[in-house]
Amino acid sequence: MLEALRNYAIADNAFWRILLFFSAILASLVVGRMIKMWLIKIADREKGREHPLSAIVLNSLSSPAIVVAFVVGLRIGMTFLIMNESLADWTESIVNVLIVFSIAFIAYRMVDVLTYWLKKMADDSGSHMDGMLVPLVRTSLRITIWVLGLLQAATVLSDKPLTSVLAGLGVGGVALALAAQDTIKNFFGSLVLFADKPFELGERITVDGLDGTIEQVGFRSTRMRTLEGHLVTIPNGELANKSIINITKRPNIRRIMNITITYDTPPEKVAEAVAIVKDIIDNHEGMNPDLPPKVVFNEMNAASLNIFAIYWYHPADWWAYQYFNERTLMEIFRRFNAAGIDFAFPTQTLHLAGDAKRPLNVGVHQILGMGSES
Repeated sequence: MLEALRNYAIADNAFWRILLFFSAILASLVVGRMIKMWLIKIADREKGREHPLSAIVLNSLSSPAIVVAFVVGLRIGMTFLIMNESLADWTESIVNVLIVFSIAFIAYRMVDVLTYWLKKMADDSGSHMDGMLVPLVRTSLRITIWVLGLLQAATVLSDKPLTSVLAGLGVGGVALALAAQDTIKNFFGSLVLFADKPFELGERITVDGLDGTIEQVGFRSTRMRTLEGHLVTIPNGELANKSIINITKRPNIRRIMNITITYDTPPEKVAEAVAIVKDIIDNHEGMNPDLPPKVVFNEMNAASLNIFAIYWYHPADWWAYQYFNERTLMEIFRRFNAAGIDFAFPTQTLHLAGDAKRPLNVGVHQILGMGSES
């Protein structure tokens, strides 16, 4: 049987050549497995020593170790085989393609190192948007690596320069771009949002009449929970081109009041009303020294006298501001009543025909609008 195996040949390759070929591949896989286990062991040790970056680098290199070892073993094993020129060229191209994918796989896994660094920077900055930018960058880099790997593999297989491969893919690329133009628009819109940072996760904004809190920012769209509880999805391509009002980032909340009192209020009481309002909102709990409240008697309306008041509440806590408003209005109401100052409100007086106390001296021709000129 040994003699039969010794005489056994495939494509002019003796049995011992074939045996060495598969032995080289098997040995490379074993070595690759051992290297992987060794890298993982060292990574665990580095993690225990609180060296996370070193642990991530070693873990990222552990998975490609077997692939790289296989390519090396395949390359060595092919040296034992006898091949004609065409077969040799074909196998050489296959090995070169595997080398390209091995390099792409290493780069793909090493993106985790960059991801860790970016995540650490985002945690240090305390920005939720920076934290959401990390997965976006990671996915973008990985897609780019595989696209470049495929282009390089196509260059190797076609034996043509990269420019020729790109030219051949031009028509398909144009068709793909037209079909995915909305997706591309939304992707670049998300990049603009991450770069400009008009809002953070959890912040309240208003855009296009919508008022709500940002829940998620993705590749294609942003999700906002409105005050009514509805979940609204807005494409990033549209959102990046809209005027966004960030309510959460306002430094204060402004309140404007127009307090109207009746026309029969004496001037002294008008001055007293202004003094009362000034006293109530002066040095209030939410006052910023740079923005003191203002109170003036500013208008004589058709049916009332107007006292204009404006103040700013710091910080911009909505409910604290509302409770302060309630206390302010109750105090104005109480002190105006105590001072005998009456609030004005819109009224109408109706004169009835036939009322002896309020006679209507209106002729028929006046009612019909046919009065004569003098």
